[in-house]
Amino acid sequence: QVQLVQSGGGLVQPGGSLRLSCAPSGTLFSVHTMGWYRQAPGKQREMVATIDNSGNTFYGDSVKGRFTISRDSAKNTAYLQMNSLKSDDTAIYYCHTDTFLGRAYWGQGTQVTVSS
Repeated sequence: QVQLVQSGGGLVQPGGSLRLSCAPSGTLFSVHTMGWYRQAPGKQREMVATIDNSGNTFYGDSVKGRFTISRDSAKNTAYLQMNSLKSDDTAIYYCHTDTFLGRAYWGQGTQVTVSS
């Protein structure tokens, strides 16, 4: 069973930057969309950013202009560059991938804490 393995995250001061990565533990076929979601304590999971196989990107309103999603299609790896981080960005971040074959995968989640 292929899993998505996340790396990056941690503690950063307001205004700082972090980079998250998400790679499959095995081979994935026909990957369509890759994305990042987050869930803060007491809140619902929300979409942060997605990128499809054509390179089209979509961002949540709260992160536009600060976060950048990218992907390495040869490795089926997704990245999330987070700049100008705010305390409101504190959450557990999850990567997600779906395929043209109807399969969907979630990463294990990684904590991002923005605090001075």
